[in-house]
Amino acid sequence: MKYLIIGLGNKGEEYTETRHNIGFKVAEKIAETIDAPFKSTNFGWLADGKYKGRRVLILKPDTYMNLSGKAIKFWVQKENIPLENIMVITDDLALPFGTLRMKMKGSDAGHNGLKSIQEELQTQNYPRVRFGISAEFAEGKQVDYVLGVWNDEEKEKLPERIEKFSKACLSFVFAGIQNTMSAFNGK
Repeated sequence: MKYLIIGLGNKGEEYTETRHNIGFKVAEKIAETIDAPFKSTNFGWLADGKYKGRRVLILKPDTYMNLSGKAIKFWVQKENIPLENIMVITDDLALPFGTLRMKMKGSDAGHNGLKSIQEELQTQNYPRVRFGISAEFAEGKQVDYVLGVWNDEEKEKLPERIEKFSKACLSFVFAGIQNTMSAFNGK
């Protein structure tokens, strides 16, 4: 069985430590956990490894957030991966910092990365896990906040939260989405 885990983010040093790149950070932790190094390839960086006997591909698209769907569609088709075997990791303003919310399907909720995926895959029916980044910004400052760096309190808690999300994604691979949602949602 094959799985594709996609961490959403933006390429470039200026985005590395931003809230919008949390998907990349979680993807990197998953790849480190299963000892699968990233290699530059079509539409991004791909790590290819095994977890409990299952093949796991981990993708960090280099298309920028707003065109993430192109990379995902390419790899889903190339590797012939059913949509129920993909997991998209993204940031979410509607959730308090560090909150984990995994779903089997759902709307894009205004997130440009999810909007691109929906357009390319022609469906909202794919698993995703959302990392709460909260909405601690003044009116009209959403872009600055999302593309801003973590504050000191968030930086302190980030390693533990990234670890939790990594474990949730690997649980999805082995235990399935229903069991994983029961075990991890809201934690």
